[in-house]
Amino acid sequence: MRDPRGGGRSSARLTAPAVAAGAIAKKWLRERFGTQIRGCMTQLGEVVIPVTDWSQVPNNPFFAADASVVPKLEEYMDALRRAGDSCGARVRVVADNVPVGLGEPLYDKLDADIAYAMMGVNAVKGVEIGSGFACVTQKGSEHGDELTPEGFATNHAGGVLGGISTGQPIVVELAIKPTSSIRVPRRSIDLDGAPTTVETLGRHDPCVGIRAAPIAEAMLALVLIDHALRDRGQNAEVAVATPRIAGPAPHGTR
Repeated sequence: MRDPRGGGRSSARLTAPAVAAGAIAKKWLRERFGTQIRGCMTQLGEVVIPVTDWSQVPNNPFFAADASVVPKLEEYMDALRRAGDSCGARVRVVADNVPVGLGEPLYDKLDADIAYAMMGVNAVKGVEIGSGFACVTQKGSEHGDELTPEGFATNHAGGVLGGISTGQPIVVELAIKPTSSIRVPRRSIDLDGAPTTVETLGRHDPCVGIRAAPIAEAMLALVLIDHALRDRGQNAEVAVATPRIAGPAPHGTR
């Protein structure tokens, strides 16, 4: 099977500098705070991908955290390619060991800056932080992250409360649209407004979302290092004795 991440040369040229800068940011955050940033694909079209083993992510071209699903993903992509069609994807990116107190309560909220950065990635049409749209059906008694002597009981907030990091894992999910350039004929109009048909021939990329995991990692790292450096400039690295509040184990799931 051909590597499903092939294609998209122009978008690669646009995202490569961000990924390179993100690699530097990830290293600095890791050495400074022990922050670990990881991304994986959690859904390809109709196929849901469980997050069971992060160590599997770099070992397959789908950035999947469950190797058992890879054969099904390969079949799904081959069928799309033969049909000349495309699909969307869902990508999760998680930051563990994030410093407490990054962000601001109003104009420069940490979650707002994260959403802004992620929406700047090509083909991203939706961003969730924590429970995201699932909070619509949750009761307040279910959604609120209770505090116990051992720390937070849940992480529906996704590591950010009131625009400020809580120290819990920051969990972000992206919805990535299907590739628009497909071989299936699509209706359109020409320069004169007359009806016409568009059909993209040549190299075909069935899903651009497969390549999005490292891009999402880089964007989250850049936002976090920006806020960390801003916090250092504002507070001169003054430390307080308040203990770090524990939370659910850093596994990257909700």
